[in-house]
Amino acid sequence: MTQTQKILVTGATGTVGRQVVAELLARGHAVRALTRDAAKADLPAGVEVVQGDLTDPDSLIPALEGVTGVHLITFGGAYFAPLETGPRILEVARAAGVRRVTVLHGGEATPLEEAVRADGGVDWTVLMPVEFMGNALEWADGIVASGEVREPFVSRLSAMVHEGDIGAVAAVALTEEGHGGQEYVITGPELLTVGDKVAHLAAARGREIALVELTEEQAVAQWRAAGHSQDVIGFLLEAYGNTPEVGRTVLDTVVKVTGQPARTFGQWATEHADVFRAG
Repeated sequence: MTQTQKILVTGATGTVGRQVVAELLARGHAVRALTRDAAKADLPAGVEVVQGDLTDPDSLIPALEGVTGVHLITFGGAYFAPLETGPRILEVARAAGVRRVTVLHGGEATPLEEAVRADGGVDWTVLMPVEFMGNALEWADGIVASGEVREPFVSRLSAMVHEGDIGAVAAVALTEEGHGGQEYVITGPELLTVGDKVAHLAAARGREIALVELTEEQAVAQWRAAGHSQDVIGFLLEAYGNTPEVGRTVLDTVVKVTGQPARTFGQWATEHADVFRAG
């Protein structure tokens, strides 16, 4: 049995941060959650919510008292710009006795992640998840309204990962030995096409879903109508039309680190089935 530790989770109200909190609690650890607005945190009972801001590292000093591990995000501030405060964050963390740090990779190199990698005073682990299963929530409105998913590149493959498994890998790395200096690419257990995902969602909600394949031009028009910027549209065309190998390669990171098999998209679909049903 791992000894109970107190872990500070930054970005605790985000998609991954909430899962890190949940997994730490499930493993019997004490969780302190950092947020810029404690009144809006809405975190589970038993979580100690504290106010602080990663753009002001000295505001973290009270939050770090008695903490052995910290989960970090790499963006912060009002507009979620890449954080430039990594060296000072690590300095105050070391001074508080923090031994382990996980950092959620933001899709590209960031100053905070670079600072973590360069630091010799803590055991750091970089978490590099591929596409989130939760991205399928973008289809919910169309499925509820018309029973269909409209997407381009429907044969593209994804090793998409359950957000809970990202949290589980983080929780282990933050509380157990042997994960320092590691870069963990985190995937799900299977490769899925868009059609595979739609089939799982249909089975989970108990009703058929039509898959309508869009041309590239139709997809661009749909994304533009949804308010996406040209930069985002360009990213989507590249990510979906030319998915990098890392996004379509299944790895056994989850089971190696946690001892439990990675959760499937079918499980995720069942957990979220109500979102895809008409009210």
